[in-house]
Amino acid sequence: IAERESPKVGHETKQPGFCQKDDDEEMLPKPPSRVFANKKLRNITRCKTENEHEHIDAKGEHPSPSPNTNRSPHGIHPNDVEDPNIPRPPYSKLGFVPPHLFPDLITLHDSNSIPKMRAAGQLARTVLDMTCDLAKVGVTTDEIDKAVFAAIVDAGAYPSPLNYRGFPKSVCTSVNEVICHGIPDSRALELGDVVSFDVSCFLDGVHGDNCATVIVGDSDGKGGLKTDFEDEYEAEMFHSARRLVGATLESLNEAVKVCRPGACLTEVGNAIQEVSDSYGYESVMQFCGHGIGERFHCAPFVKHYRNSDKLQLQPGMIFTIEPMLTERSQECSTWSDGWTVITEDGGRAAQFEHTVLITETGVEIITVNPSNISRSEDIV
Repeated sequence: IAERESPKVGHETKQPGFCQKDDDEEMLPKPPSRVFANKKLRNITRCKTENEHEHIDAKGEHPSPSPNTNRSPHGIHPNDVEDPNIPRPPYSKLGFVPPHLFPDLITLHDSNSIPKMRAAGQLARTVLDMTCDLAKVGVTTDEIDKAVFAAIVDAGAYPSPLNYRGFPKSVCTSVNEVICHGIPDSRALELGDVVSFDVSCFLDGVHGDNCATVIVGDSDGKGGLKTDFEDEYEAEMFHSARRLVGATLESLNEAVKVCRPGACLTEVGNAIQEVSDSYGYESVMQFCGHGIGERFHCAPFVKHYRNSDKLQLQPGMIFTIEPMLTERSQECSTWSDGWTVITEDGGRAAQFEHTVLITETGVEIITVNPSNISRSEDIV
């Protein structure tokens, strides 16, 4: 493990090392205190960064589309935060994300920033839970967006997606074959729709970010799952959707379990793909998890498939894990709106996301709802 020492600022801190160091690699200049260079990720394809979206090719077949596909955009209505007392991220006015002076450096959060990150994560989870409850037959994602906007603003926060590189809404709503970055619109949700909600907020100078997937109408009205299907087709549509959604959540849980001090970042992708493969699904390769804090997206970038990224996890790291699984091929394309990413073959997709903190002894999920989940239950 290559280990570097940072300058003294109040006290001496050690720079975390990589899982391995190639003999022919040159040492990078010493970064500022509390950050270190993500050297092994410098020359590989990055995903979901602030200024680029690069595709990593993968092979896949293209069967016929799945039911309830939503393959064209509907009407979009913009919104904005008018309260001048709510702190805004730097991109809120013009949509321009300031470039990162040290894009490969990873922040190690401390006792000053961790409580802020927990508060932002808890708010994001609270709003996400509300959002999922709103996913009913006949409700439009535009109506859900307005509710998300109001809930975040009422809490004294700013919806992180709003005007991020020009994104026009406060939440990402991805329906059926839409993998991610779906823009809320006037389309009414239909029975059996598989919908992912990605809720993020900017609170007290830091971002909170999480995502969940629900199946519209999958309830018997008594707290259980739907059992009264009209025909075999509808039954199969729901059963296959449950399998996809369940597998995606399982892949997230397994990925969180491998996070701990000293673990290698690549273990996250390995855990996700192992679950994906066991179900016969594919994990989307074009987008990945990311570091988060004062910036919405930053290093480290966390791939959701087997890879050779060599980075040792260290206490103080905070990043998202957000696997996206597809029931068919993970090959994808983007609509003309520049945001909406869909599967090429029309197969449905699901996504779950947590923001996690590497602690001295393990990992803590910080995107928790404080009203119904105790913190001890979210420490693996």
